[in-house]
Amino acid sequence: MAKTETRSTCCYCGVGCGVLIESENGRITGVRGDPDHPANYGRLCSKGLHLAASAASDSGRALFPEMRMDRGTARRRVGWAPALDAAADRFADIIRRHGPDAVAFYASGQLLTEDYYLFNKLAKGVAGTNNIDTNSRLCMSSAVTAYKMAFGADGPPTCYQDLESAGCVLFAGSNMAYAHPVLFRRLEDARRDWPDARWIVVDPRRTDTAAMADLHLQIQPGTDVALFHGMLHHLVWEGLIDESYIAAHAEGFDALKRMVRDYTPKMAAEICGVRAEDIVTAAEWFGRSPASLSLYCMGLNQSSQGTAKNLALINLHLATGQIGRPGAGPFSLTGQPNAMGGREVGGMATMLAAHRDIANPEHRREVAAHWGVPENRLSPRPGLPAVEMFEALAKGDIKAVWIVCTNPAHSMPDLPRVREALGRAELVVVQDAFANTDTAAFADILLPAASWGEKEGTVTNSERRVSRVRAAAQPPGEARADGWIAAEFGRRLAARLHPGEADHFAYVHAGQVFDEHRALTVGRDLDMGGLDYALLDEKGPQQWPLPAGQAAGQARRYEDGVFATDSGRARFHAIDYQPPADKISAHYPFRLISGRLRDQWHGMSRTGRVPGLFAHSPEPELRMHPEDAERRNLRDGDLVRVASKRGHLALPLKTDADLARGCVFIAMHWCRQFLNSGGGNEVAASAVDGLSFQPELKHAAVKVEKAELPWRVLAALRHPDLPALQARLAPLLGEMAYAAVSLAAPDALLLRAADASPRPEWLARLLAELALTPGPDTLEYRDERRGVLKRVAWRGDSLRGLVFAGGGHTEREAGERLLQWLLGGEPWPGAKLAAFAPRQGPERKQDRLVCQCKQVGEAAIRAELERGLSLTALKAELGCGTVCGSCGPELARLAADCGQLA
Repeated sequence: MAKTETRSTCCYCGVGCGVLIESENGRITGVRGDPDHPANYGRLCSKGLHLAASAASDSGRALFPEMRMDRGTARRRVGWAPALDAAADRFADIIRRHGPDAVAFYASGQLLTEDYYLFNKLAKGVAGTNNIDTNSRLCMSSAVTAYKMAFGADGPPTCYQDLESAGCVLFAGSNMAYAHPVLFRRLEDARRDWPDARWIVVDPRRTDTAAMADLHLQIQPGTDVALFHGMLHHLVWEGLIDESYIAAHAEGFDALKRMVRDYTPKMAAEICGVRAEDIVTAAEWFGRSPASLSLYCMGLNQSSQGTAKNLALINLHLATGQIGRPGAGPFSLTGQPNAMGGREVGGMATMLAAHRDIANPEHRREVAAHWGVPENRLSPRPGLPAVEMFEALAKGDIKAVWIVCTNPAHSMPDLPRVREALGRAELVVVQDAFANTDTAAFADILLPAASWGEKEGTVTNSERRVSRVRAAAQPPGEARADGWIAAEFGRRLAARLHPGEADHFAYVHAGQVFDEHRALTVGRDLDMGGLDYALLDEKGPQQWPLPAGQAAGQARRYEDGVFATDSGRARFHAIDYQPPADKISAHYPFRLISGRLRDQWHGMSRTGRVPGLFAHSPEPELRMHPEDAERRNLRDGDLVRVASKRGHLALPLKTDADLARGCVFIAMHWCRQFLNSGGGNEVAASAVDGLSFQPELKHAAVKVEKAELPWRVLAALRHPDLPALQARLAPLLGEMAYAAVSLAAPDALLLRAADASPRPEWLARLLAELALTPGPDTLEYRDERRGVLKRVAWRGDSLRGLVFAGGGHTEREAGERLLQWLLGGEPWPGAKLAAFAPRQGPERKQDRLVCQCKQVGEAAIRAELERGLSLTALKAELGCGTVCGSCGPELARLAADCGQLA
């Protein structure tokens, strides 16, 4: 079969990059950026470039439906009809006995809009409950709430073209260089063309984004509201507000002006832990710029004051008239590929379809009529948002939950409570492409779903642009598209609860679902009456609103100064600063913050399948300022115990001067498939914003102590199917006080573990899973009295695998030296028996990879910079930073460290 190329959309962040998928013989074989897509013009980040590699193996995929016959028994393979019939029977029975609100659906910003629409329809229109929420609640709900409160409607007023027109860019709670790298490239290009543009970064860490800023405001976590109020105080004091704009287009400014009178830059500086002069500088740049653009993400949203943070930032734009024109406006950067699409269809517990309100009777009538269901079927009560949903599950108020395309056993706060909830539920249905997620372990019914490149529909990106998603390959095994699963279940549930309504889910293709969705938007602020698959196929991605009769959608909103409120005016909101909900104390003295790694995404169910994506950050760690570590007699590599009032976990320590003192950092991605715990959310607080119900995932009060775990295990193995090997090892991780696994080379897996005393039975099982049995090519040294074991396997003259276990520094040193030879893949230079000696053979240190695309390490980069090469010359010489550009910000940092300029 000839190679084919399919135009589609990336499945990662909300940038919404277009991709061209290469496939052959029914398998995805390559991917490149779509040069015609207006979101990325052919560019992709390191994650997007590796999409084909993530689809290369079926290992770890959910391949057929599975079901438990009884609680406590293992799931067994069943057909689709028995699985869906059983789910429909159980849901219908629970609804009859306990009412509609005894069931719930938990969905995902990674679903396609059509999938989202169907789940919303079956939850609200068939089951009769508003208990449908999504992981977008953990991501964007504070931004949504603030947009609605300030402007009357959800949706960013800005577009990507504004990146090139902004004279002042304010990044708030966003490490854009990691989280939205393709858009960051556009900003870098614009900055080269406009050298007078100013960048301000608000972040407790000196991230790669912050390192490139003209001004870094390294505030204490959670103090953004005080900072923005302090900036507004200065703008008012210096007469830098736009009084004519306020008078014509906004309301509520007098109350806000009175409140911020007390927030002098000096007062704000004391709260935030920055200099008052820097707050003044930020206000001056923002207020005097011809166009000021703010870009913000989880640092603002994931907070018990997330809505207030968003509103305080929006206040700055309204007060200076920095909105509704090129390069100006508050731009919320969406974290997931289709969180916007989910909001469009009303797929959350607190909203109805097409930005309608649950509490509005007319809105309920409109939706019920469109769906052809009785008006009283749609409940007037808001459903339970994510945190409350799982609390209700733990209490038994919700009996059954359907989880689709998300992993709450890793992503929710207070994970011990979430696991308790899933364990207590009468029925857990998990619909996922991957069989080994933390949540899949709790599934009574596991339904295999199609993944990226295997289904049809649409997604909406951060600038309100709708793009087509097209299938380039068939899903493996018996996996089916999410929309097909939702429609089949909806048909069955309707037949049981409301005979005669099953035809409400009689769709032949995704385009019919989209047409039903867009019809609900007509006359609303997100009017898509002029948008259909034919237009998307003919003219490519389109922005909404796009009413019928218009040739193109609206790129920038509120250019006429008319907002979606009843009065047509935007609203200022005066909300005082409140500290984070989880208070630090003498017992819990550190502020734990979380964030992203450059090359990983969410819980790594997809990126964790690609060895190359581990190269930049190969292992989990807790980061801490060097002075904080020194005061506690902690050193790099020490295992530490991180604990809050809710839970604890163990991690290796890495000192990091880019952190503020008193703060520690954990990357959000590590889960039970790669770690012996659920990661940082083991200790995260479940406190939520009272307006948006978004949890405070960005801040927790913790203590950090040295973990006394002297017995250590180091294991590594070359293997042809690393995802399959990793899945086999995952159950072993949770049995140790510390354990982590990563894909350390293209064909090598690395495991580290530790415990208080030797674990011979666990070690025996590990050796069995690694298939490292003594023989002609496998040497062993063992001292059972000391709990020491060294086993090394060879393939010719090169190392194939190793296991070093023991409590002494000698074993660790020998194991680490040997590991570098295994990862390097080079022949061992001496006698094989010398591998057991700690100092035999030349030392070979593994270089940290910086450029994923060109495989360039830090040592080579530093050597060229110290030789006097400029950053531009470095890129030309080594090729780093010239493909996807994701390493560009780090290259700039390294150049600055070496005293080199662009």
